[in-house]
Amino acid sequence: MTTHRNKVFSATAADNDGSFESRDWALFFGISLIWGASFLLIAESLESLTPGMVTFGRVALGAATLWILRLFVNPGRSIEPADRFRVGLLGFVWVAVPFTLFPLAQQWINSAVTGLLNGATPVLVALVSVAFLRVAPRGLQLVGLVLGFTGITLISLGAAGGGSSEAKGVVLVLGATLCYGFAINIAPPLQVKYGAVVLMSSVLGIATVLVLPMALVNLGDNEWQVSSLLALTALGAVGTGAAYWIMSTLVGRVGSIRASFITYLIPVVSLALGVWLRDDHVTGLALIGAPITLLGAFLASRRTK
Repeated sequence: MTTHRNKVFSATAADNDGSFESRDWALFFGISLIWGASFLLIAESLESLTPGMVTFGRVALGAATLWILRLFVNPGRSIEPADRFRVGLLGFVWVAVPFTLFPLAQQWINSAVTGLLNGATPVLVALVSVAFLRVAPRGLQLVGLVLGFTGITLISLGAAGGGSSEAKGVVLVLGATLCYGFAINIAPPLQVKYGAVVLMSSVLGIATVLVLPMALVNLGDNEWQVSSLLALTALGAVGTGAAYWIMSTLVGRVGSIRASFITYLIPVVSLALGVWLRDDHVTGLALIGAPITLLGAFLASRRTK
């Protein structure tokens, strides 16, 4: 069991020591803006579509985008049998589960709060890395983990202050974010081996099959409004297909924890768009917790000395 676990989590601590070059900064800001807007696009899609349809549409459109790109970039490359388990695991934990949880959560909490909670990703990436690579946190990394969880608690308390429904949404978002913590630790060696397009088209293809049953539940409840369909198209083709290509490329270039720095900007973008375009309400407690979480994420993401 230990050997298999170490193989799955073979994105070693060395993978987290990559430094940013100019191309990496371009990838960083691009994915931050795209994923920061994704929570707004989910909210717009939910105006007339069920959560299951939003998830399926997003994943299927993302998969189609990358498979088309794959035909031009690397049509002959396929996943080797020895790696299929980890690719399938990524399809489940990086896409199918979190992409199902986010639309469900946004039935009870708004897009701005969802984005703020997603800022905990680097903290959870570091925690998963510590747990499975057995590298004990110390110094600033340990301080960062403590601050990160303090900030997450404040955001959660602020967001869940409205009652049990809001609390349910918070739990679902944190569950989705924890999935990212596992996935971002698994992905780097696979990305290096296969490239972003081959890996993520395979991952999204698997995830499309996994989330299909959710789309078929309450299929007749969808109203198919044009605005929701346009939002879903952007969410799938750009916010999933192009975004996962960019993110997987960044993970492979600079490592798992340092790539997760994108979540420093995602909460800012999601907060600004949510308040500006949807009049989202965010409590003072959540606003206090957000910078604490991001500071904790920054420190938790530092390489140990």
